[in-house]
Amino acid sequence: MWSRFPDLSYLTTTVELVNLTRIAVVIHASRPSALEAACGFIDALPPEIESLVVPAALDHVSARLPAARLAAQTPESLATAEVMVVFGGDGTILRAAEKALKADIPVLGVNLGHVGFLAELEMSQIPELAKHVVDSDFVLERRMTIEVDFYLPNAEVPIWQSVAINEVALEKASRAMMIDVLVSIDDLPVSLWGCDGIIVATPTGSTAYAFSAGGPVMWPQLEAFQVVPLSAHALFARPMVLSPNSQVRLDLLGEVGGIICCDGSRSADMPKGSHLVIRRHPRDLVMARLWEQPFTSRLVKKFQLPIEGWRGQEVNSETC
Repeated sequence: MWSRFPDLSYLTTTVELVNLTRIAVVIHASRPSALEAACGFIDALPPEIESLVVPAALDHVSARLPAARLAAQTPESLATAEVMVVFGGDGTILRAAEKALKADIPVLGVNLGHVGFLAELEMSQIPELAKHVVDSDFVLERRMTIEVDFYLPNAEVPIWQSVAINEVALEKASRAMMIDVLVSIDDLPVSLWGCDGIIVATPTGSTAYAFSAGGPVMWPQLEAFQVVPLSAHALFARPMVLSPNSQVRLDLLGEVGGIICCDGSRSADMPKGSHLVIRRHPRDLVMARLWEQPFTSRLVKKFQLPIEGWRGQEVNSETC
């Protein structure tokens, strides 16, 4: 059985799952291709392995595979799984990853979306998946996560807390007005920005919302996170890369309220005068990969970066 290694190296580590008995299967239930792929995977598993299927897809899978060992996926049953396999895009993987983080099990994603930075396999590789899982052969990759505490004005205890795999975003609630955000790092003020919002992102999230906002691409194994202002009305409004031990505080000043959102799915209204405290979460997300796949290769592939012939033709150096 895959054990919870607190000292797992940030370099990818090969490990074998011994006596694999239970697999959590997360499916984008409204996507036919995800249901088809998941059913093919479950059908290829040996009969002694039980699949914990998300409730939204359980009836469909049961009808398709009446002989398969199936059970509903709950927080209690998830704690008994050895690995989680996710069929969907990066959004589905992100939502599943939060559950896997709490259960302390690795996540293996099958890309059925578009960019798919978190996914391990493409659809064409589905036939290989069941064999690799049954053989219990994985490469594990740790990903830093962050957590946020939300405090109302003058409060000493947070009223809302969340973990984030990609990012914590504070955005303006009104389209017509900017918000005023005081950014402090390690209890020292850095800048008061009039802006559309602030993103605090992990290396995993650096290719998501933060990337679209002009933040740098960070390699997943990097121990750091970044602060990215959104459309700040200021001469200095540059992304900042921080130590993993740093603490970020965002104070919402002025008269305009905001909205806090984690990974694009968990959100809360934020009134003026309230603040957020963001720091590294004590537990890392563990991504399971069937083989070592350098992030550089994924970056080039997903963004279709030109790596040869960028000028379109050979140019005579004497004419340059």
